[in-house]
Amino acid sequence: MTDKSINPKHPKGLFVLFFTELWERFGFYLMIGILLLYLTDTTGNGGRGFDLAASVGIVGTYVALVYLSPFIGGLLADRYLGYARSIIIGGSLMALGYFMLGIPGSNMLLYLSLFVIIIGNGFFKPNISTLLGNIYNEPSLKPKKDSAYNIFYMGVNIGAFICNFVAAYLRINYSWGAAFTAAGVGMAIGLVIFTAGLKHVKHADVIKPVQEGDMPLSKIGLYVFLPAALAGALGWFIPGNLIGSDSNDAFIFACIPIIIFYISLWLRANAFDKRRLGTLLTLFAVAIVFWNIYNQNSTALTIWAETYTNRETPKAVEGALKPFGFLQTVNTAPQETPVIDYQFRAQTDEQGKVVTHQGMDPYFQNLPKEKWPAEGQSLKLISTEIYQSINPFWIIILTPIVVGFFGWLRARKKEPSTPAKMAWGIIIAGLSSIVMIAACLSTNIYENKVSSAWIFASYGVFTVSELFLSPIGLSLVSKVAPKRLTALMMGGWFLTTSLGGKISGILAGFWDQFDNKAVFFAISAIAALVAGLAILPLTKKLSKVVDEAVKAED
Repeated sequence: MTDKSINPKHPKGLFVLFFTELWERFGFYLMIGILLLYLTDTTGNGGRGFDLAASVGIVGTYVALVYLSPFIGGLLADRYLGYARSIIIGGSLMALGYFMLGIPGSNMLLYLSLFVIIIGNGFFKPNISTLLGNIYNEPSLKPKKDSAYNIFYMGVNIGAFICNFVAAYLRINYSWGAAFTAAGVGMAIGLVIFTAGLKHVKHADVIKPVQEGDMPLSKIGLYVFLPAALAGALGWFIPGNLIGSDSNDAFIFACIPIIIFYISLWLRANAFDKRRLGTLLTLFAVAIVFWNIYNQNSTALTIWAETYTNRETPKAVEGALKPFGFLQTVNTAPQETPVIDYQFRAQTDEQGKVVTHQGMDPYFQNLPKEKWPAEGQSLKLISTEIYQSINPFWIIILTPIVVGFFGWLRARKKEPSTPAKMAWGIIIAGLSSIVMIAACLSTNIYENKVSSAWIFASYGVFTVSELFLSPIGLSLVSKVAPKRLTALMMGGWFLTTSLGGKISGILAGFWDQFDNKAVFFAISAIAALVAGLAILPLTKKLSKVVDEAVKAED
């Protein structure tokens, strides 16, 4: 059955999912944009006052689990719940979690809120992407699938762009809780849009029955989830730490049985499906490097914007921004500030709480005295979370250019294949880290702040890589995965984001150990360049499998 509202261009279902995802991403990126700032806030405005290492550990684990949970949500949607029902369940849980974050309370409430959001995301994230792919599986719409995913991805980034301005206004003028509550309101709006437009996507909400060769859910629980739980417990309780903390060890250990499960799918598949799954798993492996750099947005680059970037507002811009309440005010008046050393290492007590003293705002630690405001006057700073809108800003600006460039190449029959785009995307991501290396070397960052132009440039280069890789990754899974495993393989795609996010958090946890911050960014740059160059020679072989899979589904 087809949706009668489908027109010769794009079906109405695309725009239902576009606006649903826009508001879901509004909430998600609002929350993730301020989470690290909230956890490290010691100003007495309601932040948690955790030290940097503990805070990036929480953020890294949250990002990792939020992208690991689609493994379960995709599986349940594939076989039992269906995609639309899973989206409604997931969106409702995410909205609840955001509202819970808005309630002042104990650390236990904080962790419970994050857990609810993680579970909700697992139901929501893989299934809205799968539902979109199903809409475009109709023969007349298949040629438009890549275009549809690019439009869908634009919705993601519109939400990600506007949310940080809302977050800055609410947390500066009201409270952290008000900002988190706004994320819940955004998710609720997305749910209203989805349920109102359900008739336009319902035809694509098809539950796939278990087929011969599929592993029953009971066996997955026995062979995957139980071993993952046991492995995670082993990682938590082993003496000492292998990767910085108990939570890091537990997460990496728990991922091992899940990775083995995906490999087992490949081993047990027939010859044709084995080639399809092998292609996806190969590209998944190298995509982890890309997602490590991507997720530095919420860890290392947030630290960079907060501490090392000159955030003073140009006078020409200050007048335009001031009425909107986006600006932070700092001055040299004594206040409770964390005790930190010259390399910005926060001192903590035996309970891990940051030790504070009467001093100036930490922003002045590496701002030359000649740039300090006169006594009784203040500096107006761009809020740190606003810098997280740079990436979606570049997405909105560069998407038509990159799409047009590929269209120009396509007309000349020179467009790179999907695997080739992904390989080049990873290489370009490495170049964005090289920009940050240059920023680190441009001055003594412990005595001077650097221009905002560096982080703008790094995000700009990275955005090109993101447009090469991220939206077509979703489309690739939809095209290549065997139909009965589509949502499960979508979960695998998000698993790569999970591992990349956790690696990003692990690296950021060692931020204070890098006396030369250029070395920190060099690790990611080298990894990306090596991974991208390694996959380039394989792109022709991988592209052949992609073409075979597309033809088989026609």
